[in-house]
Order: sequence, then C-alpha cells, then structure tokens
Amino acid sequence: MFDQQEDYVFESLEGWVEGKCQDWRDHFEANYSQKFDEYYRLWRGQWSAEDKTRQSERSKIISPALQQAVESSVAELEEATFGRGKWFDIRDDMEDTNEADIAMLRTGLEADFKRNMIRKNVAECLINAAVFGTGIAEIELTTEKEMKPATQPIMDGELTAVGVTIEDRTCVKLNPVMPQNFLIDPVATTVENALGVAIDEFVSKHLVTQLQEQGVYREADVGTAAPDFDIEPDHELTSTYDDGKVRLTKYYGLVPRHLLTEAKSEDDAEVEVTLSEEEEGEEVEKDNSYYVEAIVVIADGGTLLKAEENPYMMGDRPIIAFPWDVVPSRFWGRGVCEKGYNSQKALDAELRARIDALALTVHPMLAMDASRMPRGSKPEVRAGKVILTNGNPSEVLQPFNFGQVSQITFSQAQALQTMVQTATGAIDSAGIAGSVNGESTAAGISMGLGAIIKRHKRTLINFQESFIIPLVTKAAHRYMQFEPEKFPVADYKFNVSSSLGIIAREYEVTQLVQLLQTMSPETPMYAELIKSIVDNMNLANREELIAKLDEANTPNPEQEQARQQAAQQQNQAALEFQNAQTVALQGQAEESQARASKYAAEAQAVPQELEIDRIRAVTSNLKAGDADDKEFQKRLEISKQLLKEREVAVKEEQGNVEAMPEPQVEPPVQPEPQPPMMQPDMGQLPNDFNQ
Repeated sequence: MFDQQEDYVFESLEGWVEGKCQDWRDHFEANYSQKFDEYYRLWRGQWSAEDKTRQSERSKIISPALQQAVESSVAELEEATFGRGKWFDIRDDMEDTNEADIAMLRTGLEADFKRNMIRKNVAECLINAAVFGTGIAEIELTTEKEMKPATQPIMDGELTAVGVTIEDRTCVKLNPVMPQNFLIDPVATTVENALGVAIDEFVSKHLVTQLQEQGVYREADVGTAAPDFDIEPDHELTSTYDDGKVRLTKYYGLVPRHLLTEAKSEDDAEVEVTLSEEEEGEEVEKDNSYYVEAIVVIADGGTLLKAEENPYMMGDRPIIAFPWDVVPSRFWGRGVCEKGYNSQKALDAELRARIDALALTVHPMLAMDASRMPRGSKPEVRAGKVILTNGNPSEVLQPFNFGQVSQITFSQAQALQTMVQTATGAIDSAGIAGSVNGESTAAGISMGLGAIIKRHKRTLINFQESFIIPLVTKAAHRYMQFEPEKFPVADYKFNVSSSLGIIAREYEVTQLVQLLQTMSPETPMYAELIKSIVDNMNLANREELIAKLDEANTPNPEQEQARQQAAQQQNQAALEFQNAQTVALQGQAEESQARASKYAAEAQAVPQELEIDRIRAVTSNLKAGDADDKEFQKRLEISKQLLKEREVAVKEEQGNVEAMPEPQVEPPVQPEPQPPMMQPDMGQLPNDFNQ
C-alpha cells in the first residue's frame, strides 16, 4: 500500500520513471562510480592526480601488467567462442524428425549476425566485463531498407535497365552499454528479477528525429541536452561536444498500470472493440494486476517519446548482462581489473619511486658557494654553458648526487608483475615457465596451464549461459515474431558450440603429441589422434586437412572387398585345420580305447595261463615214491604263492587301467568274438598225479 500511495504522488508516467532512475543513479554513483573510473584509467593507461600513491610522487608511468591481463583474458574467451566459426547450434524437439526448418533458421541467424556485426559487439561487451566486472548489452530491433543491385527488362525485353531493388528488412542488433549508462534496481541480482532497468545515454538528435518521422516516437519538441560528465563514455575528457545531442532514457520494466493507461490515452483515440465473454474475463483478470511490463522512452528528463506495453511475444526484456566473476547476492560482478587492482597499484608505486630516484641520481647537479657567484648569474648545467665564479671554480662549484639506485627494485618489480598474473589468472608465454613454484619443467608448466585453463573455463561457462544463449534465443524470437516467412516458428533449444581457447588448445595438443609417441602407426587410434591434433591447431586450411584425413581413413570398396575375401579364406582355412585336429584327436582316442580293451582281454587270460603253467610245473619230472610226493607238495605250495603274487599284480594293473578317464569319442568297433581257450583235460594227467 505504501508503494501504491507513493506512485500516486507522481502526476505522470515520465515522472515516476525519472524518479526511480534518479534513485538508482544516486546508489550507483555512491558505491561504484569512483571504482569503475579508476579501473578504466588503469586499463587505458591514463594518469590522474587521484591515483598518486604519495604526495611527493612526480612520475606518471602506469605499468601495462593490468592491460595485458585484460586483453589476454578477453582474447582467450573470444577465441574460445568464435575461434571455430560456428559458435551456436539449434536443437529441435525430440518428436520432430524434420531438420529442414532447423537448418533454415540456423542459416538465417548466422547470415544476419554476420551482417549486423554481432561478433564485434560481443567482443566489446567482453572488454566491459573484464574491466568493470559486468558486460551489458541491449538488443535493438530496427527496420532498415536493404538495397540490392538488380536488372529489369524494358521496352518489351529489347533493353535491360540496371538499378537497385529496395525492400524493408527487420534487423536485430546488439548495442553494448557502459556501466555508467545502465541503471538497475539496487536490490536485484539479475535483469529478470528487477523492478526495471534503464539505459541513460546521449544519442544524436537526428536519430530521434528519424524515429519520430517513422512513427516510432511521439511528435514532441526535443531540444539540446545539458552536459553531464557522469554519463559520458570517457570521464577523462576535458570538454564535451553538446550540439545536436539528446539525453535519452529507455526504461524496460514494470510500471503502474494506471500511469501507463493515462500516458497512452493522451495520444491514442479510443476504439470500441466487441469482446466475447471469455476475452472479457481474461481482460478483467489481466487488469487486476497493479504493475504491467512496459517500454518507456523519455528525452531530456521530461519529454515522453514512447510508452507501450511490452510488444514482444515472449514478454522478455531486451537487455542481457553477465558478470565476469559472480559476487554473491550482487548484480555487479568482479572483473579482471578488480582482481589485479592491489598488485597493479603496488607495481606502479615501485616503478614511479624508481623513476623519481633516477631523476636525482642520473641527472647532474651542482653544489656551489652562493657568496662567490656573480650577482644575477644562472648556474644551469648544460653543454656549452659558461659559469662565472669569483675565485677558483673547483672551490666554488662541486658536482653533487644522491648516490645510486638500488638494483633490488628490478626483482621487486618482477615479483609484483607475477602477483598481477596470479591475481587475474591471465598469463603470457614469458610467465608460464615460473608460474608453479618457480619450476620450468614440463610437469610444472602442465600444472600451471591446468590452473589457468580452469579459471578461463569457469568464466567461459558463465559467459555462455548468461549472455550468448539468451542473445541467440531473444534474437530468434524477434525474427520469428516479425519475419515468420523467413524464420520458422517453433520451440527450439539453443546451444553454444564453444571450444577451447588458445592456451587450452596448445596444452591439449602437447598432451596429444605425447600420447601419439607411445602408439604404433598401425594402431586404430593413431589416425584419430592425428585428426584431434589437426583439429586443435589454428590453421587456415584446418577443415581441408581434416577432410583429407577422413578420406585417407575411409577404405576403398575394392580393397575392402578383397580384404573381406582374404579374411573369409583365412577363416575357412582355420576351420579346416581345426576339423583336421579334431579328427586326429578322435583317432588317437579310438586307438587308446582299443589298446585298453586289448589290455583287459590279456589280463583276463593271464590267470588261465598261470594255472596251466602251475600244473605243468608241478607235474613235470616226478616219479613214484615218498620223496617225489614231498617234492610235489613243496612245488605245489611255491606255485600257489607265485600265483597269488601274479594275481595281485594283475589286479593292480587292471585298477590303473580302469582309473584312466575315458575319452569322449565314438565307441570303437567291437572285435569279433574269439573261441574260448582250451581247458586242460585233467583226465589225461599222469597216473601218479591222480594218486
């Protein structure tokens, strides 16, 4: 309620907007303006009396260490974003398989961005972000007349007229904004969650007049703006050009609905429109909100030139901004100059003190007896100068100096320059060798480059997500809305196709070369590594080399067919060899099985043969009588003992044969049955045996 009551104090919309903008400017000048001015001077190398480190300081030199850090960091991000040519990509919905509309939109955006020099303006935003901590840009939508050379037949085709064709074309341009020209709600952290944002800058008067003629701005008397150094692009200017200049304040954000309605009703005639019940309900529900998103343009702090609701179909604000390094809960970020500020000031103090000391030690001075100098003489020291003295000059004049400058200042200046590089993360080729613990080895350089690349990549991701992707998205939506016949309307997803920066790319090439040395040229990954090395090099014919590498790695169809046939023959030979080995192993298994059967049959026949041998041994060479009977019994016992021993040996041999694993082969052919062995006829034994 307090805000609404406060809004009613203002009688007009331009008064409400100017009141907000003035409050926001007071906050900016009290907290950021002085710092940003000093950052700008350090980056430009401009000396100011405010930058003195001591009152007796006479030297005005400014070290280029911080300038090198800013330019190196910006160049690294610019190369990482635009170094490969294609710096953004478009994805369609997963259900849409038609890629013709995507290619059409991408081609149109690339051509329009190149025509309107978007890359140049993005680079300027990067410099602003590195110096001041935040890069800000306005997306402008203009209509231009495009002229093209053309010919036209005349006089029934007998002659051809040469001229130009003129057609209106919608252009999306990017306008970089300096911090002193940008105003934002102090409690906001992004452009989207702020009450509103404003761009307060000087523009040429003829631009305002042209827009009034086109009907974009209202017809109003616009005078010449009063000078204001606070919003000038360069605060170090001693004088400004004030003729034909208008101070224009463009506000994008929420405004009270009743103030906007009153401002529009001053010029717009009321038109009766018949609405349906549903549309009336939506209109009433829409009117219930107190704030409405609008665009308000004011000239010279009081002349309203434009006031309308946000005309864009997505309802977004045409302002994009990104911090170089995020500061929690604050819109303004932390740039390279802020990081290296203290080291730069110490380095400047060291250099200026040395130069002031050199002035006292290098330039000759004289100590003289003033009472013995002629009255009115000028004792200057210069070549060809004659100094008159009353007396011996060696007694009157004497050279004088303050000693020598200490050589330690050289090492101190070098250490301070290293501190600037350490604070900003921007390092040149001269500082890489000793960036990690003073080590110039390959491992030390790799560690130093790894830390640098991580810091650059962190800023690069922030730049892509907060600036590049919103830029492409908003530009595509503008073209879809105002030129739908050239840019198809669909729900696209935009990606940034950024790559590694120069330092990171050189570091990766070094690692790939080291990995390539550990591989043989016949390895399949060898060609892929060579392709990656060429892809990371900044060569003019990089694409041609990659195409030739792909062509060399693509096999010839005839060679591929011959290789497949050779592989099939080799596989067939290996299969036949394997079958032959299988057959040979089966034959060996059958032979082993047959040998085992033979051994079993022989083992079964051994007891019978032993029995026959025993009977023969017992009964041979015996005669009748008691002595022979005793000899017979003796032999019989010995033969029984030998028979038992032979039976035990045969059983052990049979057990070993049965314990052997049987090979998995086809069963051998069973031999034909043999006739049983003849048993000895006991009836034919000698008579004495029967006895």
